Amino acid sequence: MQGIDAARVGRYSRAGVRWARLLASRRAAPGLRIFYGHDRIPAPGERAAGGTAKAQKLAERFPNRPGDFSLLYLGSTWLPRDLRPLLWLARRRGAAIVVNQDGVAYPGWAGERTDELNSTLRRALLAADHVLYQSEFSKSSADHFLGDPGATWEILPNAVDVGRFTPAQAPIEGGPVLLLGGDQTQAYRLELGLRTLAALTARHPEARLLITGRLVVSPEPLMDELGLRGRVHLLGEYAQRDAPAIFRRAHVLLHTKVNDPCPTLVIEAMACGLPVVHPASGGTAELVGDVAGIGVAHHDGWERDEPPSADALAEAVDRVLSDLPRYSTAARERAVGRYSLEPWLDRHRVVFERLAPR
Repeated sequence: MQGIDAARVGRYSRAGVRWARLLASRRAAPGLRIFYGHDRIPAPGERAAGGTAKAQKLAERFPNRPGDFSLLYLGSTWLPRDLRPLLWLARRRGAAIVVNQDGVAYPGWAGERTDELNSTLRRALLAADHVLYQSEFSKSSADHFLGDPGATWEILPNAVDVGRFTPAQAPIEGGPVLLLGGDQTQAYRLELGLRTLAALTARHPEARLLITGRLVVSPEPLMDELGLRGRVHLLGEYAQRDAPAIFRRAHVLLHTKVNDPCPTLVIEAMACGLPVVHPASGGTAELVGDVAGIGVAHHDGWERDEPPSADALAEAVDRVLSDLPRYSTAARERAVGRYSLEPWLDRHRVVFERLAPR
């Protein structure tokens, strides 16, 4: 109990310091100074995901300015706890607000919390002067659950440093090797990855699976049931500096999440020459297209998540492996041609300079 009280006191103390600093400045002075809603942004190379990863990339060119900001940039997957007063402060100071809108809550994964979670997303969206939707799917799902923003908007997919995320220089020994990347924060994603590997072994007896990130269930019982011991390697969480080396250990990215709005993980894999096998829904289908992998059809709706069967995914993996050089080349070319970091940063500068006080 004392530990909980101490943690609460520490949190309140940090909040007090934060707001003393925020309130010290009055109206935003002319010029471009970006605040990402959080006092600290992960340094280059540190672990980052979702909204933290976008802020991490942007902050290298547009440093975080928590005190005297002229533009508030909010990622929908990393909204600050004190969002409501922060939006009030931005308006009071005449600072512009840009929202990078990713996904929404829907009954299939959020259940009874759908409305509660979406109310926070809606508050940020409706306060924006400009909205950057990460995919066409992000726009349509936000329209459905959050409403029209009433501000200018555009579609701007995520981006990666294609000079750092590059294909392996030498062939991977053994295999084929599949990668189940990112965090496995929904139990079905991990289970489906394991069952897909089991189905694939009938065609590829030496197939292996790498699994990264946080797990919400233990994989061991299902691994034993399916006879996958020795074929599955748990890599745990990783920092951004280690990501390219992990991708270079695999032949194919197996992305099992349905209705994923715009997973940067998929673009990183493609930049490293990994084709992507995935459920044909959400923004993933937009990223991969018809050339950089295979999307597998499944029941697609808001009320429940129903991914494809493991057999269907395994068949798609087998098709990709049968023509791997062509798919790998297409994945790399698509990432470089559509999702390079520099044009993404340049587009942000155009938006920022249009909105910032002069």
